[in-house]
Amino acid sequence: MTNLYSLMAVQDQIWDTIKSAIHKAQTADELPVCELPNRSLEHPQNPNHGDYSSNIALRLAKPMRINPMQIAELVKARIDLKSPIASVSVAKPGFLNFNLESAWVKNQVEKILEIGEEYGNIELGNSAKIQIEFVSVNPTGPLHIGHTRGAVVGSTLSNVLNAANYKVQNEYYVNDAGSQVDNFAKSIYAQFKKTQGIDVNIPEDSYKGDYINEIALKISNSYGLNIHKMSEKEALLNIKEYGLKLMLSSIKQDLDSLRVSMNEWFSEKSLFQDGTYKEIKEKLDKNNLLERKDGALWFKSSQLGEEKDNVIEKSNGMPTYFASDIAYHYNKFALRDFKFVVNIWGADHQGHIPRLKTVVQSLQIDPDRLKFIVTQMVKLKRGSSIVKMSKRSGELITLAEFIKEVGVDACRFFFLSRSADSQLDFDIELAQKQSSENPVYYIQYGHARICSILKNAKENNIRFNDGDVNLLDDPNELNLIKKILALPETVQSISVRLEPHHLAHYALELASAFHLYYQNCKVISTEDEELHITKARLKLCEATRITINRCLNLMGMSAPEKM
Repeated sequence: MTNLYSLMAVQDQIWDTIKSAIHKAQTADELPVCELPNRSLEHPQNPNHGDYSSNIALRLAKPMRINPMQIAELVKARIDLKSPIASVSVAKPGFLNFNLESAWVKNQVEKILEIGEEYGNIELGNSAKIQIEFVSVNPTGPLHIGHTRGAVVGSTLSNVLNAANYKVQNEYYVNDAGSQVDNFAKSIYAQFKKTQGIDVNIPEDSYKGDYINEIALKISNSYGLNIHKMSEKEALLNIKEYGLKLMLSSIKQDLDSLRVSMNEWFSEKSLFQDGTYKEIKEKLDKNNLLERKDGALWFKSSQLGEEKDNVIEKSNGMPTYFASDIAYHYNKFALRDFKFVVNIWGADHQGHIPRLKTVVQSLQIDPDRLKFIVTQMVKLKRGSSIVKMSKRSGELITLAEFIKEVGVDACRFFFLSRSADSQLDFDIELAQKQSSENPVYYIQYGHARICSILKNAKENNIRFNDGDVNLLDDPNELNLIKKILALPETVQSISVRLEPHHLAHYALELASAFHLYYQNCKVISTEDEELHITKARLKLCEATRITINRCLNLMGMSAPEKM
Protein backbone atom coordinates (compact mmCIF):
# COMPACT_ATOMS: atom_id res chain seq x y z
CA MET A 1 0.00 0.00 0.00
CA THR A 2 2.96 2.35 0.64
CA ASN A 3 4.00 2.47 -3.01
CA LEU A 4 0.47 3.12 -4.16
CA TYR A 5 -0.10 5.87 -1.62
CA SER A 6 2.93 7.74 -3.05
CA LEU A 7 0.98 8.07 -6.31
CA MET A 8 -1.86 9.82 -4.49
CA ALA A 9 0.61 11.98 -2.58
CA VAL A 10 1.70 13.75 -5.77
CA GLN A 11 -1.51 15.79 -5.80
CA ASP A 12 -0.99 16.75 -2.15
CA GLN A 13 2.57 17.75 -2.95
CA ILE A 14 1.51 20.02 -5.84
CA TRP A 15 -1.19 21.70 -3.77
CA ASP A 16 1.16 22.19 -0.81
CA THR A 17 3.68 23.69 -3.23
CA ILE A 18 1.07 26.17 -4.50
CA LYS A 19 0.01 27.17 -0.97
CA SER A 20 3.63 27.61 0.10
CA ALA A 21 4.36 29.83 -2.91
CA ILE A 22 1.30 32.01 -2.18
CA HIS A 23 2.35 32.34 1.47
CA LYS A 24 5.88 33.40 0.40
CA ALA A 25 4.43 36.01 -1.99
CA GLN A 26 2.15 37.31 0.78
CA THR A 27 5.04 37.49 3.26
CA ALA A 28 6.99 39.52 0.70
CA ASP A 29 3.98 41.87 0.28
CA GLU A 30 3.64 40.82 -3.37
CA LEU A 31 0.13 39.53 -2.74
CA PRO A 32 -2.43 40.62 -0.13
CA VAL A 33 -3.37 38.24 2.67
CA CYS A 34 -6.73 36.54 2.27
CA GLU A 35 -8.35 33.17 2.96
CA LEU A 36 -7.41 30.55 0.37
CA PRO A 37 -10.19 28.60 -1.33
CA ASN A 38 -10.48 24.81 -1.17
CA ARG A 39 -8.12 22.71 -3.22
CA SER A 40 -8.53 23.15 -6.97
CA LEU A 41 -6.45 20.71 -8.96
CA GLU A 42 -7.41 18.73 -12.04
CA HIS A 43 -6.10 17.06 -15.17
CA PRO A 44 -6.29 19.44 -18.16
CA GLN A 45 -8.48 18.30 -21.07
CA ASN A 46 -5.54 18.90 -23.38
CA PRO A 47 -2.44 16.92 -22.24
CA ASN A 48 -0.23 19.54 -23.90
CA HIS A 49 -1.27 21.87 -21.06
CA GLY A 50 0.42 19.67 -18.47
CA ASP A 51 -0.36 16.80 -16.14
CA TYR A 52 -2.13 18.90 -13.50
CA SER A 53 -3.69 22.34 -13.63
CA SER A 54 -4.94 24.74 -10.96
CA ASN A 55 -7.27 27.74 -11.35
CA ILE A 56 -6.26 29.12 -7.93
CA ALA A 57 -5.18 32.48 -9.45
CA LEU A 58 -8.60 32.92 -11.09
CA ARG A 59 -10.34 32.21 -7.78
CA LEU A 60 -8.08 34.66 -5.90
CA ALA A 61 -8.50 37.48 -8.42
CA LYS A 62 -11.68 38.88 -6.84
CA PRO A 63 -10.68 38.81 -3.14
CA MET A 64 -7.17 40.05 -3.96
CA ARG A 65 -8.38 42.56 -6.59
CA ILE A 66 -5.47 41.64 -8.86
CA ASN A 67 -5.41 40.37 -12.44
CA PRO A 68 -5.30 36.53 -12.36
CA MET A 69 -2.38 36.38 -14.84
CA GLN A 70 -0.36 38.63 -12.51
CA ILE A 71 -1.23 36.42 -9.51
CA ALA A 72 -0.26 33.28 -11.43
CA GLU A 73 3.10 34.74 -12.48
CA LEU A 74 3.89 35.85 -8.91
CA VAL A 75 2.99 32.40 -7.56
CA LYS A 76 5.02 30.65 -10.26
CA ALA A 77 8.10 32.73 -9.36
CA ARG A 78 7.84 31.54 -5.74
CA ILE A 79 7.30 27.84 -6.49
CA ASP A 80 10.06 25.54 -5.26
CA LEU A 81 10.16 22.58 -7.70
CA LYS A 82 10.82 19.20 -6.13
CA SER A 83 10.68 15.74 -7.67
CA PRO A 84 8.47 14.46 -9.23
CA ILE A 85 7.33 17.96 -10.35
CA ALA A 86 9.41 18.83 -13.40
CA SER A 87 8.08 22.24 -14.39
CA VAL A 88 5.33 24.80 -13.94
CA SER A 89 3.97 27.26 -16.50
CA VAL A 90 1.28 29.92 -16.69
CA ALA A 91 -1.49 29.88 -19.28
CA LYS A 92 -4.26 32.38 -19.99
CA PRO A 93 -6.46 33.48 -18.35
CA GLY A 94 -4.49 32.51 -15.23
CA PHE A 95 -3.93 28.75 -14.97
CA LEU A 96 -0.93 27.19 -13.28
CA ASN A 97 0.04 24.07 -15.26
CA PHE A 98 2.36 21.40 -13.84
CA ASN A 99 4.34 18.70 -15.61
CA LEU A 100 5.70 15.58 -13.92
CA GLU A 101 9.13 14.11 -14.53
CA SER A 102 8.97 11.57 -17.34
CA ALA A 103 11.39 9.25 -15.52
CA TRP A 104 9.13 9.25 -12.45
CA VAL A 105 6.05 8.57 -14.56
CA LYS A 106 7.71 5.63 -16.32
CA ASN A 107 8.98 4.16 -13.05
CA GLN A 108 5.38 3.91 -11.78
CA VAL A 109 4.86 0.99 -14.18
CA GLU A 110 7.19 -1.01 -11.92
CA LYS A 111 5.23 0.08 -8.85
CA ILE A 112 1.95 -1.09 -10.38
CA LEU A 113 3.45 -4.46 -11.30
CA GLU A 114 4.64 -4.84 -7.69
CA ILE A 115 1.18 -4.06 -6.32
CA GLY A 116 -0.54 -6.36 -8.80
CA GLU A 117 -4.29 -7.07 -8.68
CA GLU A 118 -4.82 -4.78 -5.65
CA TYR A 119 -3.76 -1.76 -7.67
CA GLY A 120 -6.28 1.03 -7.13
CA ASN A 121 -6.75 0.40 -3.40
CA ILE A 122 -6.34 3.47 -1.21
CA GLU A 123 -6.38 4.12 2.55
CA LEU A 124 -9.13 6.76 2.60
CA GLY A 125 -11.70 4.91 4.71
CA ASN A 126 -9.41 3.82 7.54
CA SER A 127 -11.61 0.68 8.00
CA ALA A 128 -14.66 2.76 9.01
CA LYS A 129 -17.91 0.78 9.11
CA ILE A 130 -20.49 2.13 6.65
CA GLN A 131 -23.72 0.89 5.11
CA ILE A 132 -25.25 1.14 1.65
CA GLU A 133 -28.95 0.33 1.51
CA PHE A 134 -30.24 -0.20 -2.01
CA VAL A 135 -32.87 -1.93 -4.13
CA SER A 136 -35.15 -2.61 -1.09
CA VAL A 137 -38.13 -3.21 -3.38
CA ASN A 138 -41.31 -4.37 -1.64
CA PRO A 139 -41.17 -8.18 -1.82
CA THR A 140 -44.58 -8.28 -3.47
CA GLY A 141 -43.39 -8.80 -7.04
CA PRO A 142 -40.33 -9.61 -9.18
CA LEU A 143 -37.56 -7.12 -9.88
CA HIS A 144 -38.01 -5.20 -13.11
CA ILE A 145 -35.86 -2.84 -15.18
CA GLY A 146 -36.81 0.16 -13.07
CA HIS A 147 -35.05 -1.40 -10.07
CA THR A 148 -31.87 -2.28 -11.95
CA ARG A 149 -30.18 1.11 -12.00
CA GLY A 150 -30.10 1.40 -8.21
CA ALA A 151 -28.81 -2.17 -7.93
CA VAL A 152 -25.90 -1.48 -10.30
CA VAL A 153 -25.07 1.91 -8.76
CA GLY A 154 -25.21 0.50 -5.22
CA SER A 155 -23.10 -2.59 -5.87
CA THR A 156 -20.46 -0.66 -7.84
CA LEU A 157 -20.25 2.03 -5.16
CA SER A 158 -19.84 -0.72 -2.58
CA ASN A 159 -16.95 -2.24 -4.55
CA VAL A 160 -15.22 1.14 -4.85
CA LEU A 161 -15.68 2.03 -1.17
CA ASN A 162 -14.24 -1.36 -0.20
CA ALA A 163 -11.24 -0.52 -2.41
CA ALA A 164 -10.99 2.78 -0.49
CA ASN A 165 -10.64 0.76 2.76
CA TYR A 166 -14.15 1.19 4.13
CA LYS A 167 -15.89 -1.80 5.69
CA VAL A 168 -19.07 -1.76 3.65
CA GLN A 169 -22.30 -3.54 4.46
CA ASN A 170 -24.75 -3.94 1.60
CA GLU A 171 -28.29 -4.06 2.95
CA TYR A 172 -31.73 -4.81 1.55
CA TYR A 173 -34.57 -3.44 3.67
CA VAL A 174 -37.38 -5.99 3.50
CA ASN A 175 -40.81 -4.37 3.80
CA ASP A 176 -42.46 -7.38 5.45
CA ALA A 177 -44.88 -5.34 7.58
CA GLY A 178 -47.80 -3.10 6.66
CA SER A 179 -50.71 -3.04 4.26
CA GLN A 180 -48.85 -3.88 1.04
CA VAL A 181 -47.73 -7.31 2.17
CA ASP A 182 -51.23 -7.90 3.58
CA ASN A 183 -52.66 -7.06 0.16
CA PHE A 184 -50.05 -9.35 -1.40
CA ALA A 185 -51.25 -12.24 0.75
CA LYS A 186 -54.90 -11.51 -0.07
CA SER A 187 -54.08 -11.47 -3.79
CA ILE A 188 -52.45 -14.89 -3.59
CA TYR A 189 -55.31 -16.22 -1.44
CA ALA A 190 -57.87 -15.14 -4.03
CA GLN A 191 -55.95 -16.91 -6.78
CA PHE A 192 -55.51 -19.95 -4.54
CA LYS A 193 -59.28 -20.18 -4.12
CA LYS A 194 -59.63 -20.11 -7.90
CA THR A 195 -57.25 -23.10 -8.15
CA GLN A 196 -59.61 -24.89 -5.77
CA GLY A 197 -62.56 -24.18 -8.03
CA ILE A 198 -64.03 -21.54 -5.72
CA ASP A 199 -65.72 -18.61 -7.43
CA VAL A 200 -64.20 -15.43 -6.02
CA ASN A 201 -64.24 -11.72 -6.86
CA ILE A 202 -60.68 -10.40 -7.12
CA PRO A 203 -60.49 -6.78 -5.83
CA GLU A 204 -59.24 -4.08 -8.22
CA ASP A 205 -56.29 -3.18 -5.97
CA SER A 206 -55.02 -6.77 -5.90
CA TYR A 207 -51.56 -7.62 -7.17
CA LYS A 208 -51.82 -9.11 -10.62
CA GLY A 209 -49.49 -10.99 -12.91
CA ASP A 210 -48.38 -14.49 -13.72
CA TYR A 211 -46.17 -14.61 -10.64
CA ILE A 212 -49.22 -14.37 -8.32
CA ASN A 213 -50.83 -17.29 -10.15
CA GLU A 214 -47.59 -19.27 -9.92
CA ILE A 215 -47.32 -18.74 -6.16
CA ALA A 216 -50.97 -19.72 -5.71
CA LEU A 217 -50.37 -22.87 -7.75
CA LYS A 218 -47.30 -23.76 -5.67
CA ILE A 219 -49.35 -23.36 -2.49
CA SER A 220 -52.07 -25.51 -3.99
CA ASN A 221 -49.58 -28.23 -4.91
CA SER A 222 -47.60 -27.99 -1.66
CA TYR A 223 -50.18 -27.84 1.10
CA GLY A 224 -53.39 -26.69 -0.48
CA LEU A 225 -55.59 -28.98 1.56
CA ASN A 226 -54.16 -27.66 4.83
CA ILE A 227 -54.73 -24.04 3.76
CA HIS A 228 -58.28 -24.99 2.74
CA LYS A 229 -58.99 -26.21 6.27
CA MET A 230 -57.69 -23.06 7.99
CA SER A 231 -59.64 -19.98 9.01
CA GLU A 232 -59.14 -17.05 6.65
CA LYS A 233 -56.98 -15.21 9.17
CA GLU A 234 -54.73 -18.24 9.71
CA ALA A 235 -54.62 -18.97 5.97
CA LEU A 236 -53.55 -15.40 5.18
CA LEU A 237 -50.76 -15.52 7.77
CA ASN A 238 -49.40 -18.76 6.28
CA ILE A 239 -49.75 -17.51 2.72
CA LYS A 240 -48.00 -14.25 3.58
CA GLU A 241 -45.06 -16.11 5.10
CA TYR A 242 -44.86 -18.57 2.20
CA GLY A 243 -45.34 -15.90 -0.48
CA LEU A 244 -42.69 -13.58 1.00
CA LYS A 245 -40.25 -16.47 1.22
CA LEU A 246 -40.78 -17.29 -2.47
CA MET A 247 -40.54 -13.66 -3.60
CA LEU A 248 -37.36 -12.99 -1.60
CA SER A 249 -35.82 -16.15 -3.05
CA SER A 250 -36.71 -14.92 -6.54
CA ILE A 251 -35.30 -11.43 -5.82
CA LYS A 252 -32.05 -12.90 -4.47
CA GLN A 253 -31.74 -15.05 -7.57
CA ASP A 254 -32.27 -12.06 -9.85
CA LEU A 255 -29.71 -9.99 -7.93
CA ASP A 256 -27.21 -12.86 -8.10
CA SER A 257 -27.65 -12.95 -11.88
CA LEU A 258 -26.80 -9.21 -11.91
CA ARG A 259 -23.74 -9.92 -9.70
CA VAL A 260 -25.25 -8.06 -6.77
CA SER A 261 -24.94 -9.52 -3.29
CA MET A 262 -26.35 -8.33 0.02
CA ASN A 263 -24.68 -8.81 3.39
CA GLU A 264 -27.92 -8.23 5.27
CA TRP A 265 -31.63 -8.66 4.53
CA PHE A 266 -33.13 -6.48 7.25
CA SER A 267 -36.71 -7.19 8.31
CA GLU A 268 -39.00 -4.19 8.83
CA LYS A 269 -41.14 -6.37 11.09
CA SER A 270 -38.19 -6.84 13.48
CA LEU A 271 -38.28 -3.13 14.38
CA PHE A 272 -41.65 -3.64 16.05
CA GLN A 273 -40.78 -7.01 17.57
CA ASP A 274 -37.50 -6.01 19.26
CA GLY A 275 -38.75 -2.76 20.82
CA THR A 276 -36.88 -0.34 18.54
CA TYR A 277 -40.08 1.41 17.45
CA LYS A 278 -41.24 1.73 21.04
CA GLU A 279 -37.86 3.21 22.01
CA ILE A 280 -37.91 5.93 19.34
CA LYS A 281 -41.49 6.85 20.21
CA GLU A 282 -40.45 7.36 23.83
CA LYS A 283 -37.48 9.49 22.79
CA LEU A 284 -39.55 11.69 20.48
CA ASP A 285 -42.30 12.02 23.08
CA LYS A 286 -39.77 12.97 25.75
CA ASN A 287 -38.58 15.78 23.47
CA ASN A 288 -42.18 16.95 23.00
CA LEU A 289 -42.12 16.09 19.30
CA LEU A 290 -45.23 13.88 19.18
CA GLU A 291 -48.85 15.00 19.19
CA ARG A 292 -52.11 13.10 18.87
CA LYS A 293 -54.61 14.77 16.52
CA ASP A 294 -57.79 13.33 15.03
CA GLY A 295 -56.93 9.96 16.54
CA ALA A 296 -53.58 9.78 14.72
CA LEU A 297 -50.09 10.26 16.15
CA TRP A 298 -48.07 13.03 14.49
CA PHE A 299 -44.37 13.89 14.45
CA LYS A 300 -44.17 17.67 14.88
CA SER A 301 -41.85 18.29 11.95
CA SER A 302 -42.99 21.91 11.66
CA GLN A 303 -41.25 22.71 14.95
CA LEU A 304 -37.99 21.68 13.30
CA GLY A 305 -38.33 23.74 10.13
CA GLU A 306 -40.45 21.44 7.93
CA GLU A 307 -43.53 22.83 6.17
CA LYS A 308 -45.94 20.38 7.82
CA ASP A 309 -46.19 17.69 10.47
CA ASN A 310 -46.11 13.99 9.53
CA VAL A 311 -48.23 11.07 10.70
CA ILE A 312 -46.35 8.17 12.26
CA GLU A 313 -49.44 6.23 13.45
CA LYS A 314 -52.80 6.16 11.75
CA SER A 315 -56.03 6.52 13.71
CA ASN A 316 -56.37 2.71 13.70
CA GLY A 317 -53.03 2.46 15.55
CA MET A 318 -51.08 1.13 12.55
CA PRO A 319 -47.58 2.66 12.11
CA THR A 320 -46.91 4.41 8.80
CA TYR A 321 -43.92 3.82 6.52
CA PHE A 322 -42.44 7.00 7.95
CA ALA A 323 -42.60 5.44 11.43
CA SER A 324 -40.74 2.39 10.14
CA ASP A 325 -38.15 4.63 8.48
CA ILE A 326 -37.51 6.49 11.73
CA ALA A 327 -37.02 3.25 13.68
CA TYR A 328 -34.90 1.77 10.89
CA HIS A 329 -32.50 4.71 10.75
CA TYR A 330 -32.28 4.86 14.53
CA ASN A 331 -31.25 1.21 14.34
CA LYS A 332 -28.59 2.01 11.73
CA PHE A 333 -26.95 4.84 13.63
CA ALA A 334 -27.68 4.40 17.34
CA LEU A 335 -27.73 0.60 17.55
CA ARG A 336 -25.39 -0.54 14.78
CA ASP A 337 -23.17 2.56 14.80
CA PHE A 338 -22.41 3.00 11.09
CA LYS A 339 -20.13 5.98 10.52
CA PHE A 340 -22.31 6.99 7.60
CA VAL A 341 -25.16 5.48 5.63
CA VAL A 342 -25.94 5.80 1.93
CA ASN A 343 -29.55 5.28 0.86
CA ILE A 344 -30.07 4.73 -2.86
CA TRP A 345 -33.65 5.67 -3.67
CA GLY A 346 -35.74 6.07 -6.79
CA ALA A 347 -36.86 9.52 -7.91
CA ASP A 348 -40.37 8.92 -6.54
CA HIS A 349 -38.95 8.92 -2.98
CA GLN A 350 -36.99 12.17 -3.28
CA GLY A 351 -39.59 14.17 -1.36
CA HIS A 352 -39.09 12.01 1.74
CA ILE A 353 -35.44 12.97 2.18
CA PRO A 354 -35.83 16.30 4.07
CA ARG A 355 -38.27 14.93 6.67
CA LEU A 356 -36.10 11.88 7.31
CA LYS A 357 -33.01 14.04 7.84
CA THR A 358 -35.08 16.22 10.17
CA VAL A 359 -36.23 13.33 12.35
CA VAL A 360 -32.73 11.82 12.43
CA GLN A 361 -31.43 15.14 13.77
CA SER A 362 -34.21 15.19 16.37
CA LEU A 363 -32.81 11.89 17.68
CA GLN A 364 -29.41 13.58 18.26
CA ILE A 365 -27.85 11.98 15.18
CA ASP A 366 -25.81 14.18 12.81
CA PRO A 367 -27.92 14.31 9.62
CA ASP A 368 -24.75 14.64 7.52
CA ARG A 369 -24.09 10.98 8.34
CA LEU A 370 -27.17 10.15 6.27
CA LYS A 371 -26.43 10.45 2.54
CA PHE A 372 -28.67 9.86 -0.46
CA ILE A 373 -28.28 8.93 -4.09
CA VAL A 374 -31.49 9.44 -6.06
CA THR A 375 -31.71 7.51 -9.33
CA GLN A 376 -33.69 9.04 -12.16
CA MET A 377 -35.83 7.36 -14.80
CA VAL A 378 -34.54 5.02 -17.51
CA LYS A 379 -35.77 5.12 -21.11
CA LEU A 380 -35.28 2.04 -23.28
CA LYS A 381 -34.39 2.49 -26.95
CA ARG A 382 -33.48 0.42 -29.98
CA GLY A 383 -31.45 2.89 -31.99
CA SER A 384 -33.80 5.84 -32.44
CA SER A 385 -36.98 3.94 -31.48
CA ILE A 386 -38.45 4.05 -27.96
CA VAL A 387 -39.11 0.63 -26.38
CA LYS A 388 -42.00 0.15 -23.95
CA MET A 389 -40.91 -1.07 -20.53
CA SER A 390 -43.98 -3.28 -20.21
CA LYS A 391 -45.44 -6.15 -22.20
CA ARG A 392 -48.82 -6.26 -23.88
CA SER A 393 -50.24 -7.81 -20.73
CA GLY A 394 -49.25 -4.66 -18.84
CA GLU A 395 -46.58 -6.45 -16.79
CA LEU A 396 -43.22 -4.69 -16.57
CA ILE A 397 -40.26 -6.39 -18.24
CA THR A 398 -38.45 -8.25 -15.47
CA LEU A 399 -34.78 -7.93 -14.67
CA ALA A 400 -34.25 -11.60 -15.57
CA GLU A 401 -35.78 -11.07 -19.03
CA PHE A 402 -33.70 -7.96 -19.63
CA ILE A 403 -30.40 -9.62 -18.65
CA LYS A 404 -31.24 -12.53 -20.94
CA GLU A 405 -31.59 -10.10 -23.86
CA VAL A 406 -28.62 -7.73 -23.37
CA GLY A 407 -26.28 -9.67 -21.07
CA VAL A 408 -25.17 -8.82 -17.55
CA ASP A 409 -22.00 -6.94 -18.56
CA ALA A 410 -23.83 -4.57 -20.90
CA CYS A 411 -26.63 -4.20 -18.36
CA ARG A 412 -24.20 -3.14 -15.63
CA PHE A 413 -22.08 -0.80 -17.77
CA PHE A 414 -24.94 1.04 -19.45
CA PHE A 415 -26.80 1.58 -16.16
CA LEU A 416 -23.55 2.95 -14.74
CA SER A 417 -22.63 5.10 -17.72
CA ARG A 418 -24.40 8.28 -16.60
CA SER A 419 -24.76 10.11 -13.31
CA ALA A 420 -27.52 8.52 -11.23
CA ASP A 421 -29.33 11.86 -10.93
CA SER A 422 -29.72 12.25 -14.71
CA GLN A 423 -32.16 10.46 -16.99
CA LEU A 424 -30.63 7.52 -18.81
CA ASP A 425 -31.35 6.39 -22.37
CA PHE A 426 -30.48 2.68 -22.58
CA ASP A 427 -29.88 1.73 -26.24
CA ILE A 428 -30.49 -2.03 -26.44
CA GLU A 429 -29.27 -2.14 -30.04
CA LEU A 430 -25.94 -0.55 -29.12
CA ALA A 431 -25.54 -2.78 -26.05
CA GLN A 432 -25.78 -5.87 -28.28
CA LYS A 433 -23.24 -4.74 -30.89
CA GLN A 434 -19.97 -6.63 -31.16
CA SER A 435 -17.96 -3.63 -32.34
CA SER A 436 -15.96 -0.69 -31.04
CA GLU A 437 -19.16 1.41 -31.11
CA ASN A 438 -20.26 -0.51 -28.02
CA PRO A 439 -18.25 0.78 -25.03
CA VAL A 440 -18.60 -2.57 -23.24
CA TYR A 441 -17.09 -4.43 -26.18
CA TYR A 442 -14.43 -1.74 -26.61
CA ILE A 443 -13.21 -1.98 -23.01
CA GLN A 444 -13.36 -5.77 -22.77
CA TYR A 445 -11.65 -6.13 -26.15
CA GLY A 446 -8.80 -4.03 -24.77
CA HIS A 447 -8.35 -6.54 -21.94
CA ALA A 448 -8.63 -9.52 -24.31
CA ARG A 449 -6.14 -7.96 -26.74
CA ILE A 450 -3.55 -7.54 -23.96
CA CYS A 451 -4.08 -11.15 -22.84
CA SER A 452 -3.44 -12.22 -26.43
CA ILE A 453 -0.24 -10.15 -26.57
CA LEU A 454 1.03 -11.65 -23.31
CA LYS A 455 0.14 -15.14 -24.53
CA ASN A 456 2.04 -14.49 -27.74
CA ALA A 457 5.09 -13.37 -25.73
CA LYS A 458 4.94 -16.55 -23.66
CA GLU A 459 4.70 -18.75 -26.77
CA ASN A 460 7.79 -16.98 -28.15
CA ASN A 461 9.64 -17.52 -24.84
CA ILE A 462 9.95 -13.77 -24.25
CA ARG A 463 10.41 -13.13 -20.52
CA PHE A 464 10.09 -9.48 -19.62
CA ASN A 465 10.88 -9.32 -15.89
CA ASP A 466 14.10 -7.49 -16.74
CA GLY A 467 12.40 -5.00 -19.10
CA ASP A 468 13.62 -1.40 -18.72
CA VAL A 469 10.60 0.94 -18.43
CA ASN A 470 12.89 3.94 -19.01
CA LEU A 471 12.75 3.03 -22.70
CA LEU A 472 9.05 3.97 -22.88
CA ASP A 473 9.55 7.35 -24.56
CA ASP A 474 6.80 7.41 -27.16
CA PRO A 475 4.11 10.05 -26.35
CA ASN A 476 1.43 7.36 -26.65
CA GLU A 477 3.22 5.30 -24.02
CA LEU A 478 3.54 8.21 -21.62
CA ASN A 479 -0.11 9.16 -22.11
CA LEU A 480 -1.16 5.56 -21.40
CA ILE A 481 0.92 5.41 -18.21
CA LYS A 482 -0.57 8.68 -16.97
CA LYS A 483 -4.07 7.37 -17.66
CA ILE A 484 -3.25 4.20 -15.70
CA LEU A 485 -2.02 6.33 -12.80
CA ALA A 486 -5.44 8.02 -12.58
CA LEU A 487 -7.15 4.90 -11.15
CA PRO A 488 -6.38 5.64 -7.46
CA GLU A 489 -7.53 9.24 -8.00
CA THR A 490 -10.74 7.94 -9.56
CA VAL A 491 -11.37 5.63 -6.61
CA GLN A 492 -10.82 8.53 -4.23
CA SER A 493 -13.09 10.89 -6.17
CA ILE A 494 -15.92 8.34 -6.34
CA SER A 495 -15.58 7.56 -2.64
CA VAL A 496 -15.78 11.22 -1.63
CA ARG A 497 -18.49 12.29 -4.07
CA LEU A 498 -20.44 8.99 -4.14
CA GLU A 499 -20.60 9.11 -7.95
CA PRO A 500 -19.68 5.67 -9.34
CA HIS A 501 -20.44 6.64 -12.96
CA HIS A 502 -16.93 8.16 -13.10
CA LEU A 503 -15.55 4.62 -13.11
CA ALA A 504 -17.33 3.82 -16.39
CA HIS A 505 -15.97 7.01 -17.95
CA TYR A 506 -12.45 6.28 -16.71
CA ALA A 507 -12.50 2.69 -17.99
CA LEU A 508 -13.54 3.92 -21.45
CA GLU A 509 -10.78 6.56 -21.49
CA LEU A 510 -8.23 3.96 -20.37
CA ALA A 511 -9.29 1.52 -23.10
CA SER A 512 -9.10 4.32 -25.67
CA ALA A 513 -5.57 5.24 -24.53
CA PHE A 514 -4.50 1.60 -24.85
CA HIS A 515 -6.01 1.07 -28.31
CA LEU A 516 -4.30 4.27 -29.51
CA TYR A 517 -1.01 3.08 -28.06
CA TYR A 518 -1.40 -0.32 -29.72
CA GLN A 519 -2.07 1.29 -33.12
CA ASN A 520 1.06 3.44 -32.89
CA CYS A 521 3.56 1.24 -31.05
CA LYS A 522 4.47 -2.31 -32.10
CA VAL A 523 4.64 -4.28 -28.89
CA ILE A 524 6.30 -7.58 -29.81
CA SER A 525 9.27 -7.94 -32.09
CA THR A 526 11.42 -11.06 -32.30
CA GLU A 527 14.35 -9.08 -33.73
CA ASP A 528 17.26 -9.09 -31.28
CA GLU A 529 17.92 -5.36 -31.63
CA GLU A 530 14.31 -4.61 -30.61
CA LEU A 531 14.04 -7.08 -27.76
CA HIS A 532 14.73 -4.43 -25.10
CA ILE A 533 11.83 -2.20 -26.16
CA THR A 534 9.63 -5.29 -26.56
CA LYS A 535 10.22 -6.24 -22.92
CA ALA A 536 9.53 -2.68 -21.72
CA ARG A 537 6.30 -2.57 -23.71
CA LEU A 538 5.20 -5.95 -22.37
CA LYS A 539 5.59 -4.52 -18.87
CA LEU A 540 3.39 -1.59 -19.85
CA CYS A 541 0.84 -4.01 -21.34
CA GLU A 542 0.73 -6.02 -18.11
CA ALA A 543 0.27 -2.84 -16.04
CA THR A 544 -2.56 -1.84 -18.39
CA ARG A 545 -4.15 -5.30 -18.12
CA ILE A 546 -4.06 -5.08 -14.31
CA THR A 547 -5.77 -1.67 -14.43
CA ILE A 548 -8.48 -2.57 -16.96
CA ASN A 549 -9.14 -5.81 -15.09
CA ARG A 550 -9.51 -3.88 -11.84
CA CYS A 551 -11.94 -1.43 -13.44
CA LEU A 552 -14.07 -4.27 -14.80
CA ASN A 553 -14.04 -6.04 -11.43
CA LEU A 554 -15.07 -2.88 -9.59
CA MET A 555 -17.92 -2.41 -12.07
CA GLY A 556 -18.98 -6.04 -11.54
CA MET A 557 -18.15 -6.97 -15.13
CA SER A 558 -16.23 -9.91 -16.57
CA ALA A 559 -12.71 -9.52 -17.96
CA PRO A 560 -12.52 -11.91 -20.96
CA GLU A 561 -9.12 -13.19 -22.06
CA LYS A 562 -10.27 -13.71 -25.64
CA MET A 563 -13.11 -12.38 -27.79
